[in-house]
Amino acid sequence: MAETAKTLGSSAYERMKAMILDGTLSPGSPLRENHFADQLGVSRTPVREAISQLISEGLATRTSGGAPAVNRVSLQDIMEILHVRSLLECEAARKAAVSGKNTDDLVEMRARVSAFLAGPRPSPGDHYALDKELHLKIAELAGSRLLGELIEGLKIKTRMYDQGSIPERFEPGCHEHIAIIDAIMGGNAEGAAEAMRLHLKKVRESIISHIYHPF
Repeated sequence: MAETAKTLGSSAYERMKAMILDGTLSPGSPLRENHFADQLGVSRTPVREAISQLISEGLATRTSGGAPAVNRVSLQDIMEILHVRSLLECEAARKAAVSGKNTDDLVEMRARVSAFLAGPRPSPGDHYALDKELHLKIAELAGSRLLGELIEGLKIKTRMYDQGSIPERFEPGCHEHIAIIDAIMGGNAEGAAEAMRLHLKKVRESIISHIYHPF
């Protein structure tokens, strides 16, 4: 019974998190227990647990009246997030390049990125999944579990802001990922750090451009 309750809570969390990240639940949307219990086909308890976890991860917050709602990520927030990501991920790329660890996974990811460029454009969800996998693999190769956890949390907040809504970043972003992978596999520490720095700089610039020139 306890395991079932835990499973229901985890499922509710994953489904609500997905709705936040893909924009189904927009910033400021109220998270009413009764509504989501009905929508997800569960009792209020797993929904309450899911909301608590979303709040702990910064995806949701409590309003001044105490009601939970989807968190709002401001432009200032995202600029700070990308600055911190650059500090962390450039160092991760540098360490990954000199770690001497097996890079077979990077070879496979490079092939998948190349396939994205050569074939039909993947869904935003599939593209994000590979993007996340690559950035976390680089942190793993750098040899730091904590670094990976920090990067994952910051990437989620970046995803909350853009929700894959900047399609013009798709092709340049793929080429930037290939450059990062190539530098790491070539053992070029400074080249890997610079490729990562450029990638995150371009993400920052595209977000700013999209805000002031949305069409």
